[in-house]
Order: sequence, then C-alpha cells, then structure tokens
Amino acid sequence: MLAYIARRIALMIPTIIGIMLISFIVVQFAPGGPVERVIAQITGEGTDATARITGGGGDFGAAQQGGSGGDVSSSKYRGAQGLDPAFIKELEKQFGFDKPAYERFALMMWNYARFDFGRSYFRDISVLDLIGEKMTVSISLGLWMMLITYAISVPLGIAKAVRDGSRFDVWTSAVIIVGYAIPSFLFAILLIILFAGGSFFSWFPLRGLTSDNWDQLSLTGKILDYFWHLALPIISMVLGAFATMALLTKNSFLDEIRKQYVVTARMKGLSERAVLYRHVFRNAMLIIIAGFPGAFVAAFFSGSLLIETIFSLDGLGLLGFESVLNRDYPVVFANLYIFSLVGLVVNLISDLTYTWVDPRIDFETRDV
Repeated sequence: MLAYIARRIALMIPTIIGIMLISFIVVQFAPGGPVERVIAQITGEGTDATARITGGGGDFGAAQQGGSGGDVSSSKYRGAQGLDPAFIKELEKQFGFDKPAYERFALMMWNYARFDFGRSYFRDISVLDLIGEKMTVSISLGLWMMLITYAISVPLGIAKAVRDGSRFDVWTSAVIIVGYAIPSFLFAILLIILFAGGSFFSWFPLRGLTSDNWDQLSLTGKILDYFWHLALPIISMVLGAFATMALLTKNSFLDEIRKQYVVTARMKGLSERAVLYRHVFRNAMLIIIAGFPGAFVAAFFSGSLLIETIFSLDGLGLLGFESVLNRDYPVVFANLYIFSLVGLVVNLISDLTYTWVDPRIDFETRDV
C-alpha cells in the first residue's frame, strides 16, 4: 500500500503541471487582460483610475496623456491609442508581461510549489491571505452540506431499497424528484421570500455569516447565531445534492441486493440486518465513495457560487468568479492550483477508503 501511495503522490506532480499549463495557454489566447482592464479604466474613468493599480511604483499621470508624444496606434492592446508607449511598457512590467510566456509559467510553478501565490493585481492583499479570508465561508457551507447530505441520503437510500415499490418508496421518490427538479438558487429565493423578510416572515437573516454584535455574544450565543445564518443557505444547497445521493444509494443497494451472494447469506440463516450491513453495505457503498471527490470539491469551492451571491456570503466561489471577470490572474491561478491539489488528495483518500470498506480491493497488485 505504501508503494501505491508513493506512486500516486509522484503522479500528482505532472498532473498539476499539466492542468496549470493548459489553463495558462488558454489564458494567453483569451481576450482582455489586466493591462487592457487598466487601459479601459484610464480611458473611461479619467486619471484617478490608475490609483486602483496595486503596487504601482511610477507616476502615470503624465503618461496617460501620451506625455512622450509616442504613437501607439499599432499597440497590441485595444483602446491604447493616445497613451504613452512608456506607460504601456510600465504596465506590462508591473504585471509581469515583460517576460516571455514560458518564463512566466516556470516562475509561477516554482512559486506555487512553495505556496507563494504573490499578490492580487487589483486588491492590496496577498493571494494567500485573500483566500484565507474567504475560506471560512466556503468551509462552513461545504462541510455542513456534505455532512447533512450524507447523513440523510445514505439511510434514506437504504430504506428505499429495502422497501422498493412500497408506499414509502413512492412518496419519498416524489419528494426527491421535486427536490431534484428545483434549482438550488430558485429554492434559495423562495426561502428568502418566505422566511427572510420577503413577503411573509422575517425569521432568518438575509446576509452574512454572523451578526454585527458577534463579538458581544456568549459562546452559546455565537454557536446559535452561526447556525441561524447558515440555515437557509445550507437547506438550499442540500436540496439538489440530497436528491441525487439518495437515488444513487438506493439504486446501488438494489443492484447488490439482487445478487447471488445475498441469497446465499439469507439461506445460511443470517438476519436481514446482518445481510444488509455486513455484506451488502460494503459493496454498495463503493459507488458512493467513487463520487465523493467530485462532490467534495464542488461543495467546498465551486458549487456554492449562486448561493453565496444570493445570501451575500463572500466565499471562494464568488472570489473565483469575480477574479475571472476582473482578470486577476494571480487569484485565478491560485484558486485553480489549490482546487486541483485538494481534488487529487481527496481522490487518493477516496481510493484508500475502498480498502477499508472492501478489504478484497488490493491496489498493490494493480497499476496506478
């Protein structure tokens, strides 16, 4: 097992490099960029726009007016006509675009290997600190969504499989289908209308993760306030995930219950509970475990974008979306690097969990 783990960890390095390289190449051909964004601010909002450039070390006031008299009509940047070429070159240097693409990529990967993600282009903060600030919201949403989803879906799926075709199965299937059909963001809006100061009740807060008087609350008060703010977002996120997981669990258990080894176990006189949890459970849970890495990464990082927007929760999903729109490449690539790394690690843990659930699986005798 140790040899298998070592091989998987070794394979993470070229995988990460490949993911980052493809993304880096795509970005090179994508329209727009930080330089174009600054130029658009300058030409559209006047001389104060350059104040938004973080870490600026030059006096760009005169350069904006084409102070050197240079003609940049042939500039590769759209909208740069009338601006001093020296100013454009200074912008390129500030954002690192004065270096060849291969050199920028090599430097980025060397820094990322040391978890040095640099600073945001348009926020006066390091990328690591910025991600750390948003991580609290994403962890809160992702962790509780995963726990509640699995705590409800797995027992419900097992109960539906055992009672397949019964009235309980029919009614719960109807509820699950309705839950699956309603988008989480639409259900979130419905919850706001009903319970968060919309047209009916004002039982829950509309925005944020904590109240303004958080620091003045007792420990019990802080815990209650925390879950009070999380209630509606979590319910909205659990709805779709719970429906999918419950049906997947049911179908997986149904498939195993009909196999010959279950009939043999029953003929040996084992109780239904023993057959279900000592034999069927391990085999049926393999497909649930297989889908865990993708669900984990989506829940923590990308799956909560609309929910964060609707409930004014400033998490990683919203940060990544805004960074792409603003062409804040250090934040974009840092998010991608962290997501990919976490996904690969969780995938390895998921594979190792196979051996715990079903000891018959032996990765040592198989190729990676």
